[in-house]
Amino acid sequence: MSILKSRETILALAILALLAAVASRFPGFVAPANLARVFTDTSPLILLALGQMAVILTKCIDLSVAANLALCGMVAALMNGAGVPLPLILLAVIALGAMLGAVNGLLVWKLGIPSIVVTLGTMTIYRGTIFLMTGGAWINAHQMSEGFKAFPRAVILGLPVMAWIGIAGIAAMALLLTRTPLGRAFYAVGGNPHAAVYAGISVGRTQFAAFVLSGALAGLVGYLWVARYAVAYVDIAGGFELDVVAACVIGGIAIAGGSGTVAGAVMGALFLGIIKNALPVVGISPFWQMAISGSAILLAIAFNTLSQRDGGRIILKKAEAAE
Repeated sequence: MSILKSRETILALAILALLAAVASRFPGFVAPANLARVFTDTSPLILLALGQMAVILTKCIDLSVAANLALCGMVAALMNGAGVPLPLILLAVIALGAMLGAVNGLLVWKLGIPSIVVTLGTMTIYRGTIFLMTGGAWINAHQMSEGFKAFPRAVILGLPVMAWIGIAGIAAMALLLTRTPLGRAFYAVGGNPHAAVYAGISVGRTQFAAFVLSGALAGLVGYLWVARYAVAYVDIAGGFELDVVAACVIGGIAIAGGSGTVAGAVMGALFLGIIKNALPVVGISPFWQMAISGSAILLAIAFNTLSQRDGGRIILKKAEAAE
């Protein structure tokens, strides 16, 4: 736990240093109203990172989240065009996202296929399904109702609904992981699957639940994304799954499973969100975002590796002393 706290402290300091560097050139960037906009823009990434965190905790990975998002977003736009009420659209896309996640989970659970292989395959299938549904056509703002587009932007107590959904997702995930048997099972399966089996926990069923959770959040984000940007097409959020995984890794979610916190995942997403919003402000090419994100991932993995190596050395020294 001390390692995780140390990692989160370092990440928090890195975020503050990044904000200070941007504020030194553009003080308006750290104004409360602008920081609220940055959080709102980052809310989709935060929600997807929370779902990805659940999957990674169980020693799996979900590379289909962006394609799931795109398919659910397209379905939401088509349902809106057909006159379906917004509450039913929200329920439908969350259920659809959960079902798509369940497909991943079943293939991993019942067939024993590695999750990276499964989700690479379903990622292509989901985007191909969008093309088959639409023939490659776009759905633009003038084809969407005002209520459909306005909901994520509606302001409540000074924050848009999208930001409040992000906050609710953070609170719900924290509660799930720390106060429920399923949350503890995520950690147990990733930390030591053999011990989890002896404790009566089904590894496959727990991984399945993680994929369903990730898919449901992707379905919700699909609507939020399409409604906020008022456009739906085959390649929407292309490559966004890499940002989601990056947010988790930067936030200290161990790729090997069984280790990580909600706070870490949220700060990892915020770190990337601040970079994305700050680079245009300071006049740096957006292509640097990929280089900075990649460097942050490598540093995070190096930190994790060194931490584990230090732990191993301590154990060996104690063993030698005992002898």
